[in-house]
Amino acid sequence: MVEFSLNENDQKILNEVRKEGLARRQYSREYDDNKKDPPDELPEAEKFDYIRDMMMERRNHKGACSSTVFSMLNSFQQHWGEPMLNRRYPRSGVGNVTLNTMGTAEQKEKWHDKLLAFANTEPGCGSDSKAIETTAVLDGDEWVLNGEKIFITNGIKCDGAVVFATLDKSAGRGAIKAFVVLRGTPGFELAKKEQKMGLRVSDTANYILKDCRIPRENLLGLDEGIKTGGGGFKGVMQTFNITRPGVAAISVGEIMACHELVEEALKQEGIRVNWETGHHSRSAVQQKLIDLEALLEATTLTVLRATWLMDKGRPNNVESSVCKAKGGNLAREGAQLAVELLGALGITHDTLVEKLFRDARVGDIYEGTGEIQRLVIARAILNYSSKDLM
Repeated sequence: MVEFSLNENDQKILNEVRKEGLARRQYSREYDDNKKDPPDELPEAEKFDYIRDMMMERRNHKGACSSTVFSMLNSFQQHWGEPMLNRRYPRSGVGNVTLNTMGTAEQKEKWHDKLLAFANTEPGCGSDSKAIETTAVLDGDEWVLNGEKIFITNGIKCDGAVVFATLDKSAGRGAIKAFVVLRGTPGFELAKKEQKMGLRVSDTANYILKDCRIPRENLLGLDEGIKTGGGGFKGVMQTFNITRPGVAAISVGEIMACHELVEEALKQEGIRVNWETGHHSRSAVQQKLIDLEALLEATTLTVLRATWLMDKGRPNNVESSVCKAKGGNLAREGAQLAVELLGALGITHDTLVEKLFRDARVGDIYEGTGEIQRLVIARAILNYSSKDLM
């Protein structure tokens, strides 16, 4: 049975996480307006270290929900506080998810302490991951990589990246492999840091690989030389099945914040929703607030459903796409509704809704666009392959 209820101790932890989120929120404008790189540690970091201890002890309390589901509930509150500004800079990235999914035991041990970015997207290859053009050629005991990667999260501060490249462009997805490339490797160049509309505190970079030589053992998974087939492309998809609910959770947290900020502003104007009246008895403002809450509730449940399946070790490919599509829709429509509800105030610096509107917009784009998610869902419902439904 699907179960998302919380015991008293779990709720207590989430309440503390919200306090920590408010501490981070006070820096939101500073780093967004000035486009500054955040420090490795905020001044309040040690003040909230007790939350880590509470997290470690929570399983000892009767009725605690699963750690995977709880981590997602925690993520909602974290991103409610501030979408991308962490108390401490994270030491794990999307590339680490790929390492844990595809790597051998020796590789996991070797690179577990490295912050690894995820280098998949290219100038001519965004949503269609099987169209990768970055090449990998085996030369003796080294792989030689050539290509360009863009929109890499944590691309500035990371220790390296999991880079996806093809052994043979004509072989399609079967020739795609994943390679660990560490910073400082000759031929692995940081091309630029992206200047973005939103999520400005997140360091997003572009890389160029020019005759970049890495050891043969940096091929993730079992070494099959130049043999095509295997888990390269599958590893991309497995990574997305794990990370897409987390990306949708960012949108949930952002719009949770928008909803609360709007509700507070409307209450100050004497506007409250009367839930006992029918649709035609409410004002347009009241109905929009209800629409915002409905979007938020529906998306939250799809994220938790995909997370619950992942926790149970059950396939969640479709559910991950459903929650990512819903999350993108929430990010786009929810933030827009919040701005509309606040009127002119919604586009000024007087409220964080303006910033959250810009931050949330990418929610429908990265980790697979909303269009791609709907394509994945449609193929599953109709039992079509990618060749049948492009």
